[in-house]
Amino acid sequence: MTALPRNVPSSTDPPGLPHPHDLRWLRSSYSTGANNCVETARPDAGPWAGLLAVRDSKDPAGPALLFSPESWTDFTAAFR
Repeated sequence: MTALPRNVPSSTDPPGLPHPHDLRWLRSSYSTGANNCVETARPDAGPWAGLLAVRDSKDPAGPALLFSPESWTDFTAAFR
């Protein structure tokens, strides 16, 4: 992995991170109606632009992790 994910608590958003409601969150196609999966979003402006935000679909107001594209690819490849 090229960089460790960073925890971004939604209740104390760092400067420049869009509010979770302002991001377009996408749910995994493997998710069921029970919200037992993850959601991802790509901030398109500010210091977090280009990173991938990942959160628990059961807790959309909770924290999100930010990954670089390379780190996310490495992370998901580890599960294949």
